[in-house]
Amino acid sequence: MNRTDRLLAIVLELQGRKIVRAEELAARFETSVRTIYRDMQALSEANVPIVGAPGQGYSLMEGYFLPPLSFSASEAVTLLLGAEFVQKKLEPNYGIHAESSKAKLEAVLPEQVRHEAEQVRATMRLLTSRKEDGSKHERENMEVLRRAMLDRRKIRFHYAKTTGPVPQRDSTRVAAPYGLVHVQGVWMLVAACELRREIRHFRLSRMSGLEETTDSYEFPPDFNLEAYRPQDDRDMEVILLADHGIADRVRESHFYYIDTFEEDHPEGLRVKLRIRRMEEILSWVLGWGAGVIVLEPEALRSRVLEEAEKLLKRY
Repeated sequence: MNRTDRLLAIVLELQGRKIVRAEELAARFETSVRTIYRDMQALSEANVPIVGAPGQGYSLMEGYFLPPLSFSASEAVTLLLGAEFVQKKLEPNYGIHAESSKAKLEAVLPEQVRHEAEQVRATMRLLTSRKEDGSKHERENMEVLRRAMLDRRKIRFHYAKTTGPVPQRDSTRVAAPYGLVHVQGVWMLVAACELRREIRHFRLSRMSGLEETTDSYEFPPDFNLEAYRPQDDRDMEVILLADHGIADRVRESHFYYIDTFEEDHPEGLRVKLRIRRMEEILSWVLGWGAGVIVLEPEALRSRVLEEAEKLLKRY
């Protein structure tokens, strides 16, 4: 990165954060602290209102913003594809803003850059399944959750939990919503559940009767959604053997419970999964038919056999 680009990047970094230490900037741009000191001096001489606090770091004077930036074709495509993702994956209110953002961005791009960006975008397409496209219920829940999180209000909802062949169990929950996570095409709510008295995860598609309550909550000062990793309680190990003919499809399934693959096994692809209950993977295993064999545990082999016998009786 040349010095001009680094100076611009430093201003952007300062604009996005309240205060930044010289050591952080040196690590960010892979240079020395002394070079950062010289860069700060150059920015000050260029009338960029930088405030330096000894022992704390640098910040921009409040109210200072960069003039409109120019974008390369690649940067423009990145932003336009991001806006398209928001349109397809988030609730309608954000979809409207994403559409207006795309229009504004396209309007300010130079003709040459806009033409090049259109050419690149024509080679890419963001597809969603019919299930995702038609998930009006999920998007409506997302809108309620967004308001509740902004208002710091608890929510109340009915939650349906499916456990394989057992009928759905409905329960009424009150929770403090902490954030939304998109995992393998599914939107999950991370929230402090009053019923379980701990942080739990809820699929938006299984939540009904969702409403914002009048009770407020305090966001935990030590909770960071970006850094949060749920405790993994999948303590049951399962070993499967997949025929060579479907090995690639099993790999590409990206099934949540898959832990590791044993490559180049002479009899097929050995797959290790970690689960909490057998019901979590029973349907998935059965879906591969005779192409997948359960090696361990014996209890799961028995369950698969039971289900196969039931199928035989039905047909």
